[in-house]
Amino acid sequence: MGNIITYNSWEDKAPFGALKLNQEFRITVKVNENYNVKDISWVILKEDVEIDKISLIKENKKYYNGEFSGFNEIGLYFYYFKVEVEIEGEIKVIYYGKNIEDGSCIEYQYNNINKYQITVYDEYNAPTWYKEGILYHIFIDRFNNGNRNKKINNPKKNSFLYGTWDDAPMYIKDEQGDIIRWDFHGGNLKGIIDKLGYLKKLGVSIIYLSPVFEASSNHKYDTGDYKKIDSMFGDEEIFKELIDKAKSKGINIILDGVFSHTGADSKYFNKYNNYNEVGAYQSNHSKYRDWYRFKENSDEYESWWGVKDLPNVNELNETYMNYIINDDDSVINKWTSMGVKGWRLDVCDELPSEFIKEFKLKLKNIDSEAVLVGEVWEDASNKISYNKRRGYLLGKELDSVMGYPFRKNILEFLKGVISSNQLNNKFLEIKENYPKEAFKSNLNLLGSHDVTRIKTELNEDNKLLKIAVAIQMTFEGVPYIYYGDEAGLCGKTDPDNRRTYPWKHEDKNMIEFYKSLTIIRNKYKALLRGETEFINTKNDAVFSYIRYTSDEKILIIINKSDNEECIELNLGKEARGIDLIKDIQVELNLIEKEADTINLIIPPKDFKIINIK
Repeated sequence: MGNIITYNSWEDKAPFGALKLNQEFRITVKVNENYNVKDISWVILKEDVEIDKISLIKENKKYYNGEFSGFNEIGLYFYYFKVEVEIEGEIKVIYYGKNIEDGSCIEYQYNNINKYQITVYDEYNAPTWYKEGILYHIFIDRFNNGNRNKKINNPKKNSFLYGTWDDAPMYIKDEQGDIIRWDFHGGNLKGIIDKLGYLKKLGVSIIYLSPVFEASSNHKYDTGDYKKIDSMFGDEEIFKELIDKAKSKGINIILDGVFSHTGADSKYFNKYNNYNEVGAYQSNHSKYRDWYRFKENSDEYESWWGVKDLPNVNELNETYMNYIINDDDSVINKWTSMGVKGWRLDVCDELPSEFIKEFKLKLKNIDSEAVLVGEVWEDASNKISYNKRRGYLLGKELDSVMGYPFRKNILEFLKGVISSNQLNNKFLEIKENYPKEAFKSNLNLLGSHDVTRIKTELNEDNKLLKIAVAIQMTFEGVPYIYYGDEAGLCGKTDPDNRRTYPWKHEDKNMIEFYKSLTIIRNKYKALLRGETEFINTKNDAVFSYIRYTSDEKILIIINKSDNEECIELNLGKEARGIDLIKDIQVELNLIEKEADTINLIIPPKDFKIINIK
């Protein structure tokens, strides 16, 4: 049996994608005229509960339509179609849901329908400086030592220091695999101040710092004191100097907030008696005791993923909420008032929604232009964690999330796992699910401290690396550079992906390549804030899209294959262009073939960024 109806949510639902609260929209379903369709019902669910079933209106023999006033409650909605059709004198019911490959519909059995998603959200605006920025992530201990004598500030007890800056990082662990000595290279805040000029020339406008607060480890995700800069990095005076000097260069600072757990070696827990405070581990009467979850009449406690050095906190405990969020001298008040322009919430899935909502509310009250980013590894619009649907992007919680799906999609395409058309579909699915502001604020990362370095992931193939960066710098969302990626740094997973920045050993060609792309991105409004039109090139190895505003069009064409590819595109009769990445003044030869089509030759493992005239 052929399809009785035809529907594609990317084309037949207007407007496309997520909907604002109470936003009107329209659905159009095309009918196969060979069938006698009696009724088409649009069946709506919220989570797994059916909340409505609406018969679409028959416009003519070909089309059924539905016009709706919108949803009056934020949340995630799902839908499918129930079609009643007369076949051989009998009324049959056929169910249609979403094709897993794209936005089209296909027939399903009732008990396994893949439903369409509609995200309904409260309208919000992410800060423009963030949406139109370029972010640089610094793992502080490994970026740069700003001391003239290169000595390491205030080394920790029971740690080891590397002999030279270029030493590869390693761990010293016991027989159980627990780290028993932390290692340090000595990067500090002065080192970042010294390199602000370099970052400015690179095109960076946002610095995201790994945790800066006092902690035992080199990574600082085991917070010892939320209100104190780690002495190996500097102090509050130096931190304020960094904020001010960065701001003078048009660069804002975002901090990493680790609020689902603290360190066992902290003033709050104090398992190792290194603080004067009476910690939760030391006494039932500690003022911090209720921050943590202890087994009754025991010193056993709940920890993050079973890591005993990271005791979990009860984020909704009133005194903890006050300490982090609500008090006049709360953690976010202290640092945001100092000039920090945003926070990245570590392990967002571990944080209760109520905590995130209160955090955002307080943050925006302190600075309406501050940004809140969450560490979410999957599609953040429909994420389920601990059996609970999360509402990260519904307007009350996050402005932006870490774009790990972006990285996964790019790598799968470049490694030949998916075709260019499949890549289009994967991006369109995210674009459909995310509110517009969330998609434009998505952090398009290729590397981070938690994954293999992008150059290593691509087998040190610089041509493929340049293709990945070209997509990153021209795509809708915020480009995210992990320190050293621009300098050709390699590395497998932790700790190898946390090598020191290779000062005096940089890949200068790659740095210049990054600079050329950030210059192009920052010059053209279409790349900064434009919409995206994906193009089906009908070639599995060639990925293409157009970024556009009302008065600019930038065409991006990627060829990942080892062969030269000739692509035919429809750009209009008068299409002419300038190949931006080659030479801003050199006209590109767009050869007209027929009325509205042109042929374009893309060399092997290469790309073109074309300003269409």
